[in-house]
Amino acid sequence: MQDKIILILDYLNENQTRCSNSAAAKALGITAPELKKLLGARRPETSWLVNAGTGEPAGYSDEEKHDELYRVSRIIKSAEVLTRNLDL
Repeated sequence: MQDKIILILDYLNENQTRCSNSAAAKALGITAPELKKLLGARRPETSWLVNAGTGEPAGYSDEEKHDELYRVSRIIKSAEVLTRNLDL
């Protein structure tokens, strides 16, 4: 599971694109709360996973957010898109 999470995080960081927590969790076959536990400590690399409604990483301080987080307005909200892009 951790390998797939790293794959998703690497993809989001490389493409500097936000993704909803629910889309990432669904692509992994787990719940959003389980995903949050597996991500560990808040850090810029994980801040690409956001709340679909607000576009914000939940509970992150400005220092914990990636510097380029708002560069692109697009947010991946579909597990199918994420799965297709990563061949999960």
